[in-house]
Amino acid sequence: MSYLHFDKTLMTNLEESLPREILRTNRSGAYHCTTIVGCNTRKYHGLLVIPVPNLDDENHVLLSSLDETVIQHGAEFNLGLHEYAGNHFSPNGHKYIREFDCEHVPACTYRVGGVILRKEKIFVHYENRILIRYTLLEAHSATKLRLRPFLAFRSVREYTHENDRASREYEEVENGIKTCMYPGYPELFMQLNKSNTFHFDPDWYRGIEYFKERERGYDFNEDLYVPGYFEVDIKKGDSIVFSASTSEISPRKLKKLFEAEAADRTPRDSFFHCLKNSAHQFHNKQDDEHYILAGYPWFKCRARDLFISLPGLTLAVDEVDEFEETMRTAEKAIRCFINDETNPYRISEMEDPDVLLWAVWSIQQYAKEVSREECITKYGALLQDIIDYILYRKHNNLFLHENGLLYANGTEKPITWMNAVVSDRPVIPRTGYIVEINSLWYNALRFIADLKREAGDAVFADILDAQAEKTGASFVDVFRNEYGYLMDYVDGYMMDWSVRPNMIFTVAFDYSPLDKAQKKQVLDIVTKELLTPKGLRTLSPKSGGYSPNYVGPQLQRDYAYYQGTAWPWLMGFYMEAYLRIYKMSGVSFVERQLIGFEDEMTHHCIGSLPELFDGNPPFKGRGAVSFAMNVAEILRILKLLSKYNS
Repeated sequence: MSYLHFDKTLMTNLEESLPREILRTNRSGAYHCTTIVGCNTRKYHGLLVIPVPNLDDENHVLLSSLDETVIQHGAEFNLGLHEYAGNHFSPNGHKYIREFDCEHVPACTYRVGGVILRKEKIFVHYENRILIRYTLLEAHSATKLRLRPFLAFRSVREYTHENDRASREYEEVENGIKTCMYPGYPELFMQLNKSNTFHFDPDWYRGIEYFKERERGYDFNEDLYVPGYFEVDIKKGDSIVFSASTSEISPRKLKKLFEAEAADRTPRDSFFHCLKNSAHQFHNKQDDEHYILAGYPWFKCRARDLFISLPGLTLAVDEVDEFEETMRTAEKAIRCFINDETNPYRISEMEDPDVLLWAVWSIQQYAKEVSREECITKYGALLQDIIDYILYRKHNNLFLHENGLLYANGTEKPITWMNAVVSDRPVIPRTGYIVEINSLWYNALRFIADLKREAGDAVFADILDAQAEKTGASFVDVFRNEYGYLMDYVDGYMMDWSVRPNMIFTVAFDYSPLDKAQKKQVLDIVTKELLTPKGLRTLSPKSGGYSPNYVGPQLQRDYAYYQGTAWPWLMGFYMEAYLRIYKMSGVSFVERQLIGFEDEMTHHCIGSLPELFDGNPPFKGRGAVSFAMNVAEILRILKLLSKYNS
């Protein structure tokens, strides 16, 4: 049995199968996402979801779904599944599913009487094209396959409803049709590799609902337009390939294209390979630029997420070229920012005060995984410019005080990764001396000082080391309290005594102002109050305002976002910190912690990790279905473990 396999019992039980989602991307911004039974439960779901740059910077659902109907002896068996009002599901095609396998390509096997039909899906790399291959494994008489496309042509942020503006026009192309519902959208080409008949039978399917949106307190129903259906004869042993794309293709190429794309896939046959495949899906190449998307299905490229996730998504899977390509684009964006130039690059939130320091940390991982010499050659000038930018107080919200600590104003706008807002105000107004910003600062000073000394610039290295000495002494004095843990932030007489996970970075980083005993005290309290099987809690249950469940409407979720929910990416730094303290004797403990994440490979978005988890049992996954920093940090720890075990 394959690593990602679901049998009939699970597939036909909608309580079990509907929460399980599948995601595939083309690494250029487009994606396919739905549930393993093919029933869309989010407005973000669709077979072909693509960016339409001339309209906006959002993704747009062109082809929402495709209903298959098997026809034998005049009897029709519809394999589709949609939810309508009153928790009513139709046409209940899931009851024909015999198994679902996702180790190589997503493959669903249906049994209808004497017919056994296998459906496999491939999202083509770097092209807005999804391919679906139908193979008739068993049939005792003549069989037809009917394919009925459900079209949306709308932003993932909106819904479509029956209207008179939607064009019903279509044109025949080789073995298919092309159509476009609204001006400004690209044409959608739907073709098969075999001659077929398209029956023009336009209609709206009204009142389709998405329970995930209802659960999140949003509007949750829409109407989808069906222009008609394709019918094609299929014989036992035959394979029919359906293509949906924004460009036409020769039908004769479809079978070979499917086989070539399938051969290019790394099987998801282990925990590591699942995460590696998931890592690839966050890459987004636009023209000559290379970005990392923060997550699917709604996140774009955010600077902090990019720098935190980059080492795990590339270096941890031995893809140094991908790191360098992405950093090439990121460096250009950094230089636009520090030179106060117009930034044409699609990386948001570059102005947040911790971002440049996370960029230094990311480059530091490159130095460790590749070589310090290569790091100096490729990124020495960038590191110099970043450290100068901060030392000379050029950042408009990052102030180097005489005590050596960095101060930032976070009262009006969130400035760290804990960035939830309500009514345009930070839910957690972390301001003043912020613990991880100053941990990053100390680490950056020591790291760059060492590189400078190795490069022959001992004078500047001494300046940075002297700055680090001052910073380190002030750090311990300002942040460490009598209970042995670190304040989350300090602003004059206002000190946040909440037990939060941001202190763990001070233990995890290569350079820390804490001594070993102090590090162990921090690690112990994080272990005692914040550790869960799915990540570190964002707030201790003993602290005021603890709210562990990320549920309810938007306002309720915004308040709970960082008030007790657990985040897997924080666990990466926790496990690194644990190994720093306990070394080889900590390996078995870290391996046990990873079991909780391997369990998630068959839940939520299968083969990936969701954005966050509830902070209390049963630690249910929430938020975005696939989150870059989470995947990256678990991959980074797997790579770190391999060094301990080698």
